[in-house]
Amino acid sequence: MFSKSKIPGVDTQGQTGFAVLKPFAAKAAGAPEDLLFSRWLASTPIWAWMLAAALVIVWPVVGHAASSYTMTSAFQALLRWIPFIVTGGFFFNIIISFFAMLIGTLLGVLLGLMQISPNVLVRLPAQVITQTFRNSPWLVLLFIVLLALPYEIEFGESVIRIPDWVKAVFGLCLPIMANIAEVVRGAINSVPSGQWEAAESLAYTRHQTLWQIILPQCFKRMIPPWMNWYAILTMATPLCSLLGVEELITLSRQAIEAENNRPELLVPFYGFALLIFFAYCYPIARATIALERRFAVKL
Repeated sequence: MFSKSKIPGVDTQGQTGFAVLKPFAAKAAGAPEDLLFSRWLASTPIWAWMLAAALVIVWPVVGHAASSYTMTSAFQALLRWIPFIVTGGFFFNIIISFFAMLIGTLLGVLLGLMQISPNVLVRLPAQVITQTFRNSPWLVLLFIVLLALPYEIEFGESVIRIPDWVKAVFGLCLPIMANIAEVVRGAINSVPSGQWEAAESLAYTRHQTLWQIILPQCFKRMIPPWMNWYAILTMATPLCSLLGVEELITLSRQAIEAENNRPELLVPFYGFALLIFFAYCYPIARATIALERRFAVKL
């Protein structure tokens, strides 16, 4: 019967008098498990949102002390304008987010594949473009697109006007393109190298390996972060109001101006905007977390 001895560093924590630099547990950029926004939104307790809703309801009561505008009047004004700001405003936010995500996804997948190209003339420009738009403020990109793109294009005698919402779509798709490119690159790099080696041993070309073996495994890993970025994009669409796009915030401001700019209307109207964005993005966040757990790689 042999006595079992414990090995320091294996069975027990090793101890040493020397300074030891612990390894940094870094994750590759665009790793599928990096879902900070969806995690925060899904983990926010329901009482916090109920408290925010209560503040929206109580605010007109507080304002009544200094004004003859009652709580009933404030919410009657909100109810009158809800069909206008929802059908003409919030649906426009959804349209902008949909087209920006569609274009950004298509360009991002292409850019992500270019980043893993063995050709440096393809890989290096893709990396520069990705890091440039990924680390640029979204509002700055929107203003650059607004000023850089023409308001109309002439084809002979025909004049095609470019509306502001089209410019907003193009401006928002640029950072989404860069972040989706990082998601694609990170997902491809997360596939074990043994998959590439096994395909090479079967005489697969790089094109066949990528499209028939690697990308099918990456698809499920990319869905959760893709949904996460769509939720972030939807929450960022109110930035378009600074460009004059008639979306939810712009129409809410116009409605308040039509009601003589009463300060008691600020919290009800903008609180309703917060509520409707939350009602749209919260289910996406919950679905993102659920899909992350379902598609998690089990070792």
